[in-house]
Amino acid sequence: MATREYSIATPQLPFSTRTVDRVLWGLVVLTLVADLVTTLAGFQLGLVESNPVARTAIDVSGLFGLLAVKASALAVALLCRLLLPMAYRSIIPACLAVFWLLAVVLNAWLILFVAG
Repeated sequence: MATREYSIATPQLPFSTRTVDRVLWGLVVLTLVADLVTTLAGFQLGLVESNPVARTAIDVSGLFGLLAVKASALAVALLCRLLLPMAYRSIIPACLAVFWLLAVVLNAWLILFVAG
């Protein structure tokens, strides 16, 4: 009895994984900046940080505490990225960008609710 081998060809994308990685890290930077801006705008309106770790850092060090929390998140992400195989490394910036985008949307909603 003869056996047949089947293989599934992976489609060739018009862009490289390096390009995807760069775009995702760019989104991380944009969402990080947007999160910082909306957080600071919320503080100006009297809102408070809901994350207890970030709230403590802000209470102790102000803006530098907030920046330290964000820098720590980036450091952990970069270290975790090194542990993943190359094919899966884009998941790290994708997750950061998604969660920071959610924070921006929530911050913007709260700002509109309080200001409006």
